[in-house]
Amino acid sequence: MDALIATLEQTQILAMLGVMVLLFAWESFHPFYHYFVGKGKGRGKHVFRNLVMGIINALIGSLIFAALWLAVSVWADEARFGVMHWLQDWLALPLWAHAIGAVLLFDAWMYTWHRINHEVPFFWRFHKVHHSDNKMDVTTASRFHFGEIFFSGIFRILIIALFGIYFWELVLYEIVMFTVVQFHHANIGLSHKIDRMLRAVIVTPDMHRVHHSRWQPETDSNYSSLFSFWDRIARTFRLREKPEEIELGLDEYDEEKDQTVGGMLKTPLKK
Repeated sequence: MDALIATLEQTQILAMLGVMVLLFAWESFHPFYHYFVGKGKGRGKHVFRNLVMGIINALIGSLIFAALWLAVSVWADEARFGVMHWLQDWLALPLWAHAIGAVLLFDAWMYTWHRINHEVPFFWRFHKVHHSDNKMDVTTASRFHFGEIFFSGIFRILIIALFGIYFWELVLYEIVMFTVVQFHHANIGLSHKIDRMLRAVIVTPDMHRVHHSRWQPETDSNYSSLFSFWDRIARTFRLREKPEEIELGLDEYDEEKDQTVGGMLKTPLKK
């Protein structure tokens, strides 16, 4: 099992970097929005700032929370505590069914957590860092305030125990989820027909661009991270007929100082 976890963790890093490079190239040759077309448009600066935030968050996850998530996962397994462990014992579920159930439950939690970040003012202060990006691209998937990552990590400890999730299932989920998250943040030109087909199952660029609109009724919609059906179930699903007309970002965070690393770190303190 240790070898499996190590392999999955290595795969997670390679998948994240590989998908990011692929989508970055796609954005370069066939972008949806053209805010980085031409010289001197600040793409390098934009990418650097977002990736710095992503590196900070990755360090928090690996140095502070990874060992805690593993420990609580091992405890839940040994104590046979949590929804999926109870179902596994009562119904003699095979391992693949346990994994599918764990992924679905955790993705439902991610929908819930995302919605909490919008509806609870304290958490929105941190989540604004993600939404203040008015030039969304694949690196926006890494642009979160470390405060949001910290609180997410704390809640995740409880969720792992409550749902009875194996640590390898968590790593597997993050590989798939973050691949989809990078995809639906990417500034890629994708036909609306293909987008429509894909969003029957997963969150797509056309769907997530609505969520990054600076018009609040659209901002407060489409909370799903991996599977798109949670928004349909919760009736928070929303589309724009012409997504190219969506204005991204937040009105009060368009100044250059708000887009710097320092500005993003201070965003929760801004009135």
